[in-house]
Amino acid sequence: MSQTVSQRYTGPAIVLHWTVSVLIFINIALALSVDSLPDAWQRPDINLHKSIGITVLGLAIMRLLWRVSHRPPALPPNYAPWEKTAAHAAHWILYGLIFLMPISGWLHDSAFKDAAQHPLVLFGVIPWFRIGLVQNQDPATKAFLHGLFGQIHTSLAYVIYAMVGVHIAGALKHQFLDKQPELQRMLP
Repeated sequence: MSQTVSQRYTGPAIVLHWTVSVLIFINIALALSVDSLPDAWQRPDINLHKSIGITVLGLAIMRLLWRVSHRPPALPPNYAPWEKTAAHAAHWILYGLIFLMPISGWLHDSAFKDAAQHPLVLFGVIPWFRIGLVQNQDPATKAFLHGLFGQIHTSLAYVIYAMVGVHIAGALKHQFLDKQPELQRMLP
C-alpha cells in the first residue's frame, strides 16, 4: 500500500507528538530515579521534572489547538470498526492525561508547605507562579491538598504508563502484524 500525503499527519503535529513523547519519557525517568539519587541531586531532579511538566502542558495546549484546526488523517479503511473506536478512544484518553498529569503536578507543587523556600523556576531561568487558590490555603488544608494532588498525580502516572503501552502496542501491531504503514503516518 503506498503512502500518500493525505494519510500522514502534518509536520507540526508530528513535531508536537514526538516532542511531547520524548519529554514524557524523560519525566518518567526523572520521577522513577529521584529516590535513588544522592540528596544533593534530588532537588535539581525534581525541579527539572516540574519544568518539563509545565512545558508539556504548554505543548499540549498547542497540540490540541492544532488538532482542532487541522483534521488528522483518516485511519486506513481496512481497520476493523472496533480498532478505529479503540484508536480514537486511546488518543483522547492520552490527550486528557497529557493535560491532567502536569495540572495535577502543578496543583501538588502549589500545595507544597515549603514552596516559599523552593521557588518554581522553569529550567533554572524562567520564574513561574504557583496556583494561588491552592498556595494561599491554611497549612492544614494545604497539607491535605498536597497529599490529595500527589496521589492523583501518581495514580494518573500509572494510567499514562498503561495508555502509552497500549498506544505503542497498537501502532506496532498495525505496522508489523497487519503490514500497514502505520509508523510512516507519524514519522518525520
